[in-house]
Amino acid sequence: MTTRTTTAPAPTVDALIGSVLAGEHGPLPSALVATSVFWIHHGTRLAGGDTTYLNQYVLVRLGGSFGGCAFEPGEIDPAVCRDSSGAPLDVLLREAPLPLRIAALDAYLAEQRPHRDAGAEPVALPVGTPEVRARARDAAIAGLLDTGAGARVGLIGVVDPLVAAIRERGGVPLPCDFNLRATRWGDPVATDMHEVLEHADAVVTTGMTLGNGSFDIVLDRCRTRGIPLVVYAQSGSAVARAFLGSGVTALSAEPFPFSQFSADPTILYRYRAVAQP
Repeated sequence: MTTRTTTAPAPTVDALIGSVLAGEHGPLPSALVATSVFWIHHGTRLAGGDTTYLNQYVLVRLGGSFGGCAFEPGEIDPAVCRDSSGAPLDVLLREAPLPLRIAALDAYLAEQRPHRDAGAEPVALPVGTPEVRARARDAAIAGLLDTGAGARVGLIGVVDPLVAAIRERGGVPLPCDFNLRATRWGDPVATDMHEVLEHADAVVTTGMTLGNGSFDIVLDRCRTRGIPLVVYAQSGSAVARAFLGSGVTALSAEPFPFSQFSADPTILYRYRAVAQP
């Protein structure tokens, strides 16, 4: 695979927040209020697997939009729902814990430009069991990869159906996750993302990297190496969209309510960056 290195400074999440606070993307956040702040804690074990995925999300309601971000256990206290509901949005963007800042930023950007109106490709996930819906979702994500057979695909944030979907497209997954040690097929899961980022021909990362502060590192390394970066985002889906063409080459955006909370058809939105000359 031919790579193209990029030497220009990579954009950052903090810079994006700063531009939003300055009113460069719409109304000043100081004039807006987070109507509702809430969180969800749930577990999932897919049939045939032996891993229970534990996820916690903090969510912000702003007008007709929701923003969300996953976080690690103990990072946010439930009292945040009481303390932050009704807070001025600029206060959350400046002072809240990082996952709540991302959720507030996500809500703001989604309110200014909803995914349904942004020219994305809508993909309907089918009625069905969690397994059926997860396979459909992860096939849609893997479909954003334009790599050839045998390409090494770094996977930052591991779910087994996505590992399988990458393999079905001929890719070689290089899984990395803080909380898993092996896939259901026994593939070792790295804990050091830097090793994966150095050896991958393309990278697929979860939006949770926005909430744990590692997104800027992933973005910068993929830009520097000139390799594709695909983001699959429940966390910060509208935030990740802001980096399309600036390091993010494709995005699967899944705004709240997320697919795992329904057995009915739901929509995810696929974006591809416009090719740069």
